[in-house]
Amino acid sequence: MHRPPPPLPLDARGPRCKNISMPEPVVLIANGDLRLAANQMCWPAQAKAEEAVFQAIRREGCEVRRGHLYDPAKQHGFIDSQKRGMEVFREIPPEAPLLVVEAVWQYSHHVLHGLYTHRGPILTVANWSGQWPGLVGMLNLNASLTKAGVAYSTLWSGDFSDDFFLIGLRHWLTGQPVKHDTSHVHPLKDFKLPPRAEKIADVLATDLRRNKAIMGVFDEGCMGMYNAIIPDELLHPTGVFKERLSQSALFAAIERIPDETAQAVRSWLDARGMQFRTGADPETELTDSQILEQCKMYIAGMRIADDFGCDAIGIQYQQGLKDLTPASDLAEGLFNNVDRPPVRDARGRVLYENQALPHFNEVDECAGLDALVTNRIWTHLGYEPETTLHDLRYGETYANDSDEFVWVFEISGAVPPNHLAGGYAGAVSERQPPMYFRLGGGTIKGVSKPGEIVWSRIFVDNGALKADLGRAKAVDLPKEETERRWQITTPQWPIMHAVTYGVTRDQMMARHKSNHIQVAYAPDAEGANLALAAKAATFREMGMDVAICGTQNGLL
Repeated sequence: MHRPPPPLPLDARGPRCKNISMPEPVVLIANGDLRLAANQMCWPAQAKAEEAVFQAIRREGCEVRRGHLYDPAKQHGFIDSQKRGMEVFREIPPEAPLLVVEAVWQYSHHVLHGLYTHRGPILTVANWSGQWPGLVGMLNLNASLTKAGVAYSTLWSGDFSDDFFLIGLRHWLTGQPVKHDTSHVHPLKDFKLPPRAEKIADVLATDLRRNKAIMGVFDEGCMGMYNAIIPDELLHPTGVFKERLSQSALFAAIERIPDETAQAVRSWLDARGMQFRTGADPETELTDSQILEQCKMYIAGMRIADDFGCDAIGIQYQQGLKDLTPASDLAEGLFNNVDRPPVRDARGRVLYENQALPHFNEVDECAGLDALVTNRIWTHLGYEPETTLHDLRYGETYANDSDEFVWVFEISGAVPPNHLAGGYAGAVSERQPPMYFRLGGGTIKGVSKPGEIVWSRIFVDNGALKADLGRAKAVDLPKEETERRWQITTPQWPIMHAVTYGVTRDQMMARHKSNHIQVAYAPDAEGANLALAAKAATFREMGMDVAICGTQNGLL
């Protein structure tokens, strides 16, 4: 049993620190998942992180208490719903310094309401670990706070004893916001872009405004990701409009697809060399029937997208469909690949023939807009247009000749096989973890091929659409190192080993306004620089405030 230190009485008052005159003690809260199994499984890691943070604060001579109790019936101490979050915030003094500690994925809307109106200083903290993961949860909460216009500070640490964390914590405990180095961020106006990039931007942005595009959204909002919803009034000036679709319609369409039609998709994948690691127990293993249901989702999603004229689609899945069907990940990755099993309509027409249908995992509309634009620019340039989002999951310095910091980019779904070393033949489908996906379903697991990439993120800040872009490379790591990184994150999911150019670990964490990062390959460094320039200029012509992050060969 892992219990946090008992909270002080809710009416406790007194100086926050022995040598600092403050009206309230520090209050610590922990936001979690909606799913009981996930909260129970992840609680020990959260309790360990909280205890380390408690000790660090107390060593500074400061008083700290937990803002809500451990629940012995649920066997965790997380805020696990918006309702529970509102109950907790009613008991927190509005002026108290508030600390949100995350060692897990969390649903930001559970606490966003209270953070909106909280008048005291706010600090978000995550453990530097890929395990559940707190880094991803904190980045989502930070991005949601940024969109909401709520001031906050943020810190991260492996064991909460390093100078980076302790100095930042001490600064916050004195009542000052924590500042980070963001010197890697450069406004686009500081660059002279190649004429070809400017011409591409003019053509594509003009086409979007004139002819417009449709982004199909299967149930808006997913797992509390407030940051992933673009308000219509910000989206429409770009020329992109939402078609709000229902997951119930998707499920109904799945139910109408014959088994033999779905089996044709499975057979196509088998013929391409994709492996499915199956078993007999649906509770813990991937089964053939789960795969067949995922193939039906792929067919149904493609047909609905065509019916509504969608240029990109996003499936919320993790709430709603999780109680009805296996995971959407297999379908999502196939959508994003140009070479994929053919889907026909009632007249026999192949849908989206020789095209990717950009899919944005977890209906992250910022990623969806990005994917749509990326697809058009890369197609215009004659590049392979496959694109996907990843979680900015974790990272470590890899001890080799260059001692580079290598990120773990990892996401449950949406990764196209073309991004993987070996393509379909390098892809393995494994059952999703039961604590997240009760009804199972297979992933598209593999290692991203080495190559030059462009990364990006669209986000909402201060009522405006903004975009950060940068350059990076996907690298090869030894098989044993890849396996080690998989085992300390989620081994069923596809992985990209990424090195960002001119952006350190802490700079990325300080600036990045999402749990997600968009990536697309280019044929070489020169081609990636051109694609980056064209994409940045297109975003600018669509009305976004654009920044280039880090250094790029030939651009900075």
